[in-house]
Amino acid sequence: MGTDTVRTEASDDAAGRRREQRGWYFYDWACSVYSTSVLTVFLGPYLTSVTEEAADPAGYVHPLGVPVRAGSFFAYSVSLSVIAAVLVMPLVGAAADRTGRKKPFLGAAAYTGAAATTGMFFLSGDRYLLGGVLLVVANAAQSVAMMLYNSYLPQIAPPEERDAVSSRGWAFGYAAGSLVLVVNLVLYLAHGSFGVAESTAVRICLASAGLWWGGFTLIPLLRLRDRPPAAASAGAVSAPGLRQLAATFRDMRRHPLTLAFLLAYLVYNDGIQTVISQASVYGSEELGLGQSTLIGAVLLVQVLAVAGALTMGRLSRIYGAKRTILGSLAAWTLTLAVGYLLPAGAPVGFFLLAAAIGLVLGGSQALSRSLYSHLVPPGKEAEYFSAYEVSDRGTSWLGPLLFGITYQVTGSYRDAIISLVIFFIAGFLLLARVPVRRAIADAGNPAPERI
Repeated sequence: MGTDTVRTEASDDAAGRRREQRGWYFYDWACSVYSTSVLTVFLGPYLTSVTEEAADPAGYVHPLGVPVRAGSFFAYSVSLSVIAAVLVMPLVGAAADRTGRKKPFLGAAAYTGAAATTGMFFLSGDRYLLGGVLLVVANAAQSVAMMLYNSYLPQIAPPEERDAVSSRGWAFGYAAGSLVLVVNLVLYLAHGSFGVAESTAVRICLASAGLWWGGFTLIPLLRLRDRPPAAASAGAVSAPGLRQLAATFRDMRRHPLTLAFLLAYLVYNDGIQTVISQASVYGSEELGLGQSTLIGAVLLVQVLAVAGALTMGRLSRIYGAKRTILGSLAAWTLTLAVGYLLPAGAPVGFFLLAAAIGLVLGGSQALSRSLYSHLVPPGKEAEYFSAYEVSDRGTSWLGPLLFGITYQVTGSYRDAIISLVIFFIAGFLLLARVPVRRAIADAGNPAPERI
């Protein structure tokens, strides 16, 4: 074979890989709107108001005959969606690896979630039970789809490109979340000018997220391609939900360094997720800030997370992913310390805090995903990323529990927020102990020059 032919084939391979990568980015662009507009901003307060409308005089609703406080219904629905995802993800992940057909599974999960989200337009009056069912379906479907989406990363990006590709994916997601949230907030805050009621504006915002999710999912489905299953997965038989998850973790015991990284990730990511979920509570209850300030801070986080993800992706090329993540965990610790010292009624300080969170948020998550992808044995990408997603979502109660207990004991939200530094310090120490280059070799993968 001539040199020119080899060069042409290499060029074609690179062009095909870039085409897949661009298509892959667009799934984050498609689904992140659900996380930002639906889960973070609109659905919780709106579903709670619908549930309160349906409540009895004592403030309870009775789904399937079980008495539930109206104010707890949204939280319970989210918890139920996590349980559903934990049961489904390992089964789907193993089946995707076994057949090599990830794309049909990704399409089915994405369009199930998008349809459920679009159906939230019909959430009105006292239809709280409809809202709960749609939330459980959409949230579980998003978890399954994200697991499959993440599992494509080691297949579409060679080791040297993986940090940058993962970072661009997160940046695409945060950019879409910011864009659509701005449009939704304009509609919501000026609903009277558009001739619609406030509840109708919220339902339009919810449904638009589903339409956006479904519409842009077409791009990755057209550009990503399925690959033949690896010998390690071909012919394997999937067990039912929890048994399959247990089988996955038993298999991971053969790769203890992969498990060691996963443990470190679980610890510090729980801290990240808790800061995100409790920052608005801290801002409103401890700092006395108004709703407009809190919404503005959410937008600032989304916008700066784009720059943060791309910047940390570049830093990883110089210092390696592990060192860059360790640096971000130190930055998270410093951010919480500054937040603890913020005076009440200081919106500028809170915006600076939000800016710091945005700059480290996207990069921490993007580089964690790309680093983990190096530690996954070939042919078991979806199965191992199901454990990654299950662990991520299944342990996300530890941080809020510590936050709640600290507040209950001390009566201070400042003490509650500073208590979360334990997750970043412990995660830093656990990650620092993981010899990632040896972990990559043990998983049977080539290591990039800097890791």
